[in-house]
Amino acid sequence: MSEANNNPMKGARVVHTMLRVRDVDRSIDFYTRLMGMKLLRRRDHADAKFTLAFLGYGEESEGAALIELTYNWGRDEGYDIGTGFGHIAIGVPDVTAACAHLAKEGVKMPVPPKAGPSGKTLAFVEDPDGYRIELVTR
Repeated sequence: MSEANNNPMKGARVVHTMLRVRDVDRSIDFYTRLMGMKLLRRRDHADAKFTLAFLGYGEESEGAALIELTYNWGRDEGYDIGTGFGHIAIGVPDVTAACAHLAKEGVKMPVPPKAGPSGKTLAFVEDPDGYRIELVTR
């Protein structure tokens, strides 16, 4: 057997990406109402004073990658996003139409729709905490 066939990472997939948020309800509203995701589960951990919410475009059992929102109770100031994090990318059928909808809701759009390096239309919007989301033509 080749080394590639013995790779214990074969078949791995991204399960979720975690973002720390200041207001979990505001962030859930953004990702469900505006971005079209479904809230799959939310759990308050009173003993440790944090809330987790998992959202996605499909069920985990179907292989969908999720976003995990983590809210640490009592922390109202923002988090440093850092220089290492880039963005989350979401494929949509029509970037221009999606951006028009989000603009009507007051969503920040640091990069309006334009042709990307691959020729596909892309844009960047920001969630309520300033995390960048790339919208790209699916």
